[in-house]
Amino acid sequence: MFTKTIFALALVAAAASAPSQPAYGYVPEPAYEAPAKYDFNYAVKDDYSGNDFGHQEARDGYDTQGSYYVLLPDDRLQKVAYTVNGDSGYVAEVSYEGEAQYPEYKPAYNPAPSYKPTPSTPKTFHNYGYLLK
Repeated sequence: MFTKTIFALALVAAAASAPSQPAYGYVPEPAYEAPAKYDFNYAVKDDYSGNDFGHQEARDGYDTQGSYYVLLPDDRLQKVAYTVNGDSGYVAEVSYEGEAQYPEYKPAYNPAPSYKPTPSTPKTFHNYGYLLK
């Protein structure tokens, strides 16, 4: 009985002295000290499909400015200019160029035509110089 007690106490002591970090060697990476700085833009204009949109953004530290635009289906150009300054959040200004156009709807298909069977005509066959009807 005495041996079991010593063994249990040794097991508890070994568990208490185990390191608090996981055994696979996880070490948290240090935070990046340099603030972000970048500038990018892109634009798409495809006359065949009618797609026209783009985006540009510049960031220096915690200050970000940018804008994007898109050609809407009603032929207006929607523009969004935005800023983000530190913890102030996303502040956007939306504007539109042009006037909405709603052309009259014209279906792209034709209704099924009314079919009338053509009258059958007797066919004439020639067989070795004889006229067959």
